[in-house]
Amino acid sequence: MTAPRRTIGSSDLEVFPLSLGGNVFGWTADRQTSFDVLDGYTAAGGNFVDTADGYSAWVPGNTGGDSERILGEWFEARGNRDQVVLATKVSQHPDFKGLAADNIRRAADASLERLKSDYIDLYYAHFDDETVPLEETVAALSGLVDAGKVRYIGISNYSPERIEEWVRITERDGLHRAVALQPHYNLVERGYETTYRPIAEREGLGVMPYFALAAGFLTGKYRDGVTVDSARAGGAAKYLDDTGRAVLSALDEVAAAHGASVATVALAWLAAQPTITAPIASARTTEQLPDLLVSVELELTGDELEALAGASEPAAAA
Repeated sequence: MTAPRRTIGSSDLEVFPLSLGGNVFGWTADRQTSFDVLDGYTAAGGNFVDTADGYSAWVPGNTGGDSERILGEWFEARGNRDQVVLATKVSQHPDFKGLAADNIRRAADASLERLKSDYIDLYYAHFDDETVPLEETVAALSGLVDAGKVRYIGISNYSPERIEEWVRITERDGLHRAVALQPHYNLVERGYETTYRPIAEREGLGVMPYFALAAGFLTGKYRDGVTVDSARAGGAAKYLDDTGRAVLSALDEVAAAHGASVATVALAWLAAQPTITAPIASARTTEQLPDLLVSVELELTGDELEALAGASEPAAAA
């Protein structure tokens, strides 16, 4: 497969236009399966992996940092850390909750130790912490760039108003700007288009949508009368309403025209939207990888893009 690249915002990070989600590593994918998925993704030209220090503390027996630990072992085994653009996040590790300055510094050091790396390419504030002055959070993240521990800063799960405040602080105080935004966005969750896209366009942010496949709903396996055995089934099944059925029908038609899977088409639609750099999608088995990877080569026609957008219009208006 050819390996196209897109640049994240105003950074010099050039990435494969599909980011591999690391949330499943150490959760629904064990260590060996995680290695196999990472090997398959990079063998196909992929170079952009997304994780967080909190993954996957919710799993009984896990402690948080489980995904980062597996990634660090993989980097060490493959000797390829400098060939991968790595994104991770701060605020949700059980031992490093929140975004106070000292906590950010300690959490970053803990992530670097688990990742067996001396730098993080893209470091997100994972969830807003309104108990801490935003000036403190932004300055602490900027300080990590100055220290050489972080190359670039990203924002995830902040309100539009707080993002705009973040931008004002960086400009006022001469701090390192955020270059990336990670919002919830897909064919059945389109609120991004009216709330966040104008900010991303104005500030030149690269955008990496999470839940790009709506917790698996946009793979097409969740249908009326079908029971799916998945840890995320509850999150996906909620989309099986009139809008969801219309979206699946439109996806089926486009997928048939291209001889592609529903998941491939859903990712290709998302990647074609303004401001989007790389949708994030995870694979808990190597068998799930091909449908994700071929999305970067699928070019949908204008009519197909419009048909999919039309079917999901209620999700944009919600």
